[in-house]
Amino acid sequence: MTDTTTYQTPAWRRHRSRRLRTLRRPVALLLAGTLGLGALSGCAPGQSDVVTLDFFQFKSEAIADFDGIIADFEAENPGIRVTQNAVPDADTAIRTLLVKNKVPDVISLNGSGNFGQLARAGVFHDFSGDPVLDRINPAVQDIVGALGFYQNEVNALGFANNGNGVLYNRDIFAAQGIEIPTTWDELIAACDTLQAAGIAPFYGTAADAWTVQSSLNGIGAQLGGDDFFPDLRAEGKEVGPDSAVSFAKNYDETFEKLQTLYSYAQDGYLGRTYEDGNLAFANGESAMLMQGIWALSPILANNPDISVGGFPYPVTDDPADIELVSGVDVAIAIGRDTPRLAEARLFVDFLFQEEVQNSFAASQNMFSTARDAAENTNPALAELQPYFQAGRITGFVDHQIPASIPLGPIVQQFLTDENSAKALATLDNEWRKVASRTTSTRSGD
Repeated sequence: MTDTTTYQTPAWRRHRSRRLRTLRRPVALLLAGTLGLGALSGCAPGQSDVVTLDFFQFKSEAIADFDGIIADFEAENPGIRVTQNAVPDADTAIRTLLVKNKVPDVISLNGSGNFGQLARAGVFHDFSGDPVLDRINPAVQDIVGALGFYQNEVNALGFANNGNGVLYNRDIFAAQGIEIPTTWDELIAACDTLQAAGIAPFYGTAADAWTVQSSLNGIGAQLGGDDFFPDLRAEGKEVGPDSAVSFAKNYDETFEKLQTLYSYAQDGYLGRTYEDGNLAFANGESAMLMQGIWALSPILANNPDISVGGFPYPVTDDPADIELVSGVDVAIAIGRDTPRLAEARLFVDFLFQEEVQNSFAASQNMFSTARDAAENTNPALAELQPYFQAGRITGFVDHQIPASIPLGPIVQQFLTDENSAKALATLDNEWRKVASRTTSTRSGD
């Protein structure tokens, strides 16, 4: 599948009307009194009865997909129009709108640290108790909740997820008799076999600092522990040599393994970019690439015939402990106190119909977050799909780290000087500075 795929009105739509009305009935009945019969019936209301929703949409490559979804929604809800507002710099744009008190009705954002900060500020609607939650993979909502929330609320819904692992060339693996590694020792053995055959195990792209965060996420999210960041936030400005948790104490193994994997990268990897890596991997210049499934489209664009798959970082000695690091690529929220809450909820309810989610995820080379989602038919995701379906997923490390901390450059420098103690101490110091500023602001200093 290439990146030219767009959302298509699926065949199921021609036959789904009665079934989807049944699926939506809990929310539709709840909203009927607010919307009035004109908005929910098949009769077209007068122009003055039409309600327009402002849909803030951050993902430029999904504009066509959402156009198709909106057209389907409007056809079934003639009393509602949805205006999709796609912006190039969503993080800046949404903050600007919030400052101006122009909160969109429905909002799509990447499930990142920026979203977490906004959620903690209380700008999003609370979905607690909403029937739509029953349709979403609980493990996905755990990742959303870990990013941040306001007073124990549910402030966003996971709509589509990515996967961050190791991409591999199936033909090279087969030619060398290598099976997908399921333990750390098996991964290192595979690297040694490839290196002995004159094949670069990995193609490194450390010239782009953000790319080294992919492997840090894949390793650290599994080894760092689920409680690490909550405990780190509790330590605040006390993080350091004597604190109960710190990067220096808890992430030393992560950095050690990170350094080991990059020792198997090609010569000169510090000067190679993300685009260099995608092209080189597509041309068979390495057996593996330390990137998530977002790299599939450019890889396949460079070589549509490559047989590529993926697997989670096998960082432990027990295959049962492996988790797929998965980010909520698209999270859906509603603006708090929107005067069009009923209509916004009806649109969100439509988005979370299983068939709509599945079609969107397939188009975007991602995983549907529907609780009972059908398997993604993209063969490149075949080895990752079971982890997602079983709920063996965990969130990104860098989504928990404030944007003011230069994580990518710190890791980039570590790969240059191979001084993990320095890098980890720097992370602790940067965390401490952010926590001190936050505390000062809250106390009015």
